[in-house]
Amino acid sequence: MLCVSNMFVCTAIFRVAVVTGANKGIGFETCRKLASNKITVILTARNEKNGTAAVKKLQALGLCDVVFHPLDVKDPASIASLAKFVEFNYKKLDILINNAGENGNAVNLEALPSIIDGGMLQVFDENVDNVKEVSSETYEMAVECLKTNYYGTKRVTEALLPLLQLSKSGRVVNVTSFFGQLQFFYNEKFKAEMSDIENLSVEKIDEILQWFLKDFEDDKLKANGWPLTVAAYKVSKAAVIAYTRIMGKKYPNILINCVHPGYVQTDMSYKTGPMTPEEGARAPVMVAMLPDDGPSGRYFYEMQESTAY
Repeated sequence: MLCVSNMFVCTAIFRVAVVTGANKGIGFETCRKLASNKITVILTARNEKNGTAAVKKLQALGLCDVVFHPLDVKDPASIASLAKFVEFNYKKLDILINNAGENGNAVNLEALPSIIDGGMLQVFDENVDNVKEVSSETYEMAVECLKTNYYGTKRVTEALLPLLQLSKSGRVVNVTSFFGQLQFFYNEKFKAEMSDIENLSVEKIDEILQWFLKDFEDDKLKANGWPLTVAAYKVSKAAVIAYTRIMGKKYPNILINCVHPGYVQTDMSYKTGPMTPEEGARAPVMVAMLPDDGPSGRYFYEMQESTAY
């Protein structure tokens, strides 16, 4: 099917969505599902070639209301450029799905099968010795992981909030992980502060993340009860859950939630897991399309709201 340009100013009847990290995997399938629901989708990715190719794939399926815009969630100038693009062309934003992420480690692919059991990676602390033979994490990797997974989510959200507030049905969906649940942490102070939603603030989250990085640099993860496997990834996703809860309270006119999409076969999981990207996109899309009286500031485990923070 031939698609014509959809660069026009939307009227109030159109819904507009931004999806980050969307040229492949869950992000790509999320764009496909949203566009199939007659939502105009801005597909973003760091690499222009890959992002443009992804849009062409969707347009070949007859999903014409999909456009590409480059976005590096670590780059404030790139984020600002996206916000200006949305404002100029669409005047408002209805849905933001923060999907961009990284796992914060380097893996020896030849040795990877040794930590796979039942088709799934066994990156639990009980298996730390085996994991360390396959996966390495450096301080620099930890910093970059937090920049993408937490600070990228935070900065993109804050940049687009003015446009989301112009929507009659604003939605923010932060893709997190069940590894962000506090059951994977043994630091009691961390757990107490992150679960105290009445007193938690974004400033406090920043302090906690700097505390984690200092302990990482000083080789004190075990001594202070931090995760020992994919540590930065787990901390970053816990921060995303906490940030979502804060923002849900702060902006009652927007539904702001986070979701663990499931264990999905993507590059992030080295193609392990029981779910396809198409299946993994179901939960983010469902949360993005919650009714106006739906919950906010909540954590969804796949398709179900969960209290397991």
